[in-house]
This record gives sequence, structure tokens and C-alpha cells, in this order.
Amino acid sequence: MPDPDVGGRCAVERTIGIAIGIPQPWGAELDAARASTGDPQAALIPAHVTLLGPTVLPVSAELDRRIDRLLRKVAAASAPFAIQLRGTGTFRPVSQVVFVALAAGIAECERLAAAIRTGPLRRELVHPYHPHVTVGHDVPGPALDGVFEQMADYSARFTVDHFTRYEHTGDGSWEPLRDYPLRPR
Repeated sequence: MPDPDVGGRCAVERTIGIAIGIPQPWGAELDAARASTGDPQAALIPAHVTLLGPTVLPVSAELDRRIDRLLRKVAAASAPFAIQLRGTGTFRPVSQVVFVALAAGIAECERLAAAIRTGPLRRELVHPYHPHVTVGHDVPGPALDGVFEQMADYSARFTVDHFTRYEHTGDGSWEPLRDYPLRPR
């Protein structure tokens, strides 16, 4: 029997995502930059590097077990690595997004993302995978221009030792379900 959702109906599908959360103090800095644009998602989506974007899946205990096995396998085959965030970029005019760019850790994120998009999480991408941290999304142009300039000299470096599986909630936020530690070498 499907799990009941918040509204009392039976949920037949849910949306998951896989991401690398940005540790503190940098996460709070990036969250504040996004909030400064007036982006309503800023309070709901903590700063992160997406590995698997929002993916709608049926509610299934067996599917959850398969996904968990896949993510444990991917994490176990991956060593911790450094991410260096530096400067800003944008996807405009294709989409109204400004982001903080990765200067190091790109290849490792690409490998993780490709390994995650297999088996029960196999999916085709609409756009090529480009790891980044969003600091403005679908807000007026002047706000995007402002955060682009504000974060142009931004720099942070940290070690990634895990990624996290999230599930989208009914209120628009993302609930962390489980961390998957990378295997130290």
C-alpha cells in the first residue's frame, strides 16, 4: 500500500534529489547571497551542488532499496575530494540563473553525477551537467545582476566527504533522507 502523504491521500510518486551540501560557514554565506535577490526558494533550498536534479519516482520500498544500494556503491567507490568555489557565472539567456562557479572538484562532481544517473536513477539530461551553486534563480534581472557582481570575488574551499539524498516535501523544501559517506583512500 502506498505511503500516505501530508494531505491524507495516498502518494503514488515522490521527487528526490542528490546533492553535496555546502558546509558552514560557506553555506550560510551562499544562502544569504541568494536571499538578497528576493529568491523565494532561498529559505527552502540550502546551498548545494546538485548531483541528481529533481527526479520523480514511484513510491516503492523495493525501488528505495535499489536506490540505496546504488548510492552506497557509488559513495564506496569514490574518495573524498576538495571543492574550490570561485567567482560567478550565469546560464542566461537560457535560464535566469546566477551561480558561484567551481574552480576545483568539477571532474569529481561529474564522475559522481554520471555514476548516480545509472540503474534505477538512469535519466537523460536536458542540458549538459555543470556543477555549480545557485545564488539567484528566476528573479528580476537587476537582482541577478546584483548578485553576479556581489559574489564575483567569492572564494571558498572545503573537502567533500559525503553526498546526501533528499526528498521534496509538500511545502517546497527538501528533507535530507540519508548521507552517503565517500570512502577514504
